[in-house]
Amino acid sequence: MTETILILGGSLAGLHVAHAILKKRSKNVKVIMVSKNSHFYMNLASVRAIVPGQIKDDELFTPIETALSRYPRESWDLIIGTAAHADFENKTVEIVVHDDSTTRTISYDQLVLATGSRSADPSMPWKASGSYKDAVASVHKTAEQVQAAQHIVVAGAGGTGIEVAGELGYEYGKTKNIVLLCSGDKLANGHGIATDAANELKKLNVAIKYGARVQKTQPTAQGKTDVVLSDGETITTDLYLPTIGLIPNTEYIPTPYCNSDPNSRTVLVDDYLRVRGAEDVWACGDIVGKPRAGFLITQAQAKTVAKNIEAALGGAKPSVHKGMPVDVFVCSVGRSRGVGRMNNSIKFPSLMVWAIKGRTLGLNYVEKYIGGSIA
Repeated sequence: MTETILILGGSLAGLHVAHAILKKRSKNVKVIMVSKNSHFYMNLASVRAIVPGQIKDDELFTPIETALSRYPRESWDLIIGTAAHADFENKTVEIVVHDDSTTRTISYDQLVLATGSRSADPSMPWKASGSYKDAVASVHKTAEQVQAAQHIVVAGAGGTGIEVAGELGYEYGKTKNIVLLCSGDKLANGHGIATDAANELKKLNVAIKYGARVQKTQPTAQGKTDVVLSDGETITTDLYLPTIGLIPNTEYIPTPYCNSDPNSRTVLVDDYLRVRGAEDVWACGDIVGKPRAGFLITQAQAKTVAKNIEAALGGAKPSVHKGMPVDVFVCSVGRSRGVGRMNNSIKFPSLMVWAIKGRTLGLNYVEKYIGGSIA
């Protein structure tokens, strides 16, 4: 009997799980992947892609079908669409198909929730908030705006904000005004990299403004943007790049299966990454949100989910998700430097961070996700 594995999301987590299942069970399973984006987007490199001439589109985007087509055609299906409603009791999901806006109801035996998250400002390219065309357009538009601007404000001093400011500082620190707004008194919420990151950014002529919480923004008659801070100060800039806030894509999931935080409605899972209260439903990646959203965390969760689905198909018990053995946090700062730490105490040398992240910003993983060696 053919088992249907429905995977919602075609990014890091979803593609990892699909490869793991299809490599072991190309027969007697049907993997159906639903993705709003027809292309796999290595969004980790988006912070550098906004600098004109640094990264080509075909380095950032690869058709998901290229990844799946290495398996027997009858064992998989790809639907470009969006999950509208999940019914865990009846084991069905309603999908809005993008090509014709029709709604399909798909039944499953095992369900993987890997729909990730989006930027609070959907116009920003840090995440793929829409279709492939939308994502490409967002990268191109932002790069054009960066090239034209003489004054740029980056709001949000977490990992993405530090990396965006670092890329801009590396390329334009001597010719443009780059300002990074930090709502607190330290970068990265006071993590162990805060001081080192600030020092690296200063070397790139990035100005850091602490205690600067954005209250609102508004366009000016001259085509600029007024950034109004909570203390009443207004900064007028040519280009405003917010990196604040990730919104989990969980709107299709019924309320009882998510937490009650309106600002971060993540899905509730048990120790096996199984959705609490649901049968044969698993979740991984940004929609889980713990210990936080992150590339290495997503990889580890996807590995556990794939292993537990394999166990379920074989009638075995699931394994407890162990997570990362250590907590690692690294940020590139421009194209030649980086900062990082392990367990908030052991610092990594800048050259090491450059080698493991800053050199490629994840582009070296694209072939692994497309070719399947990631799983």
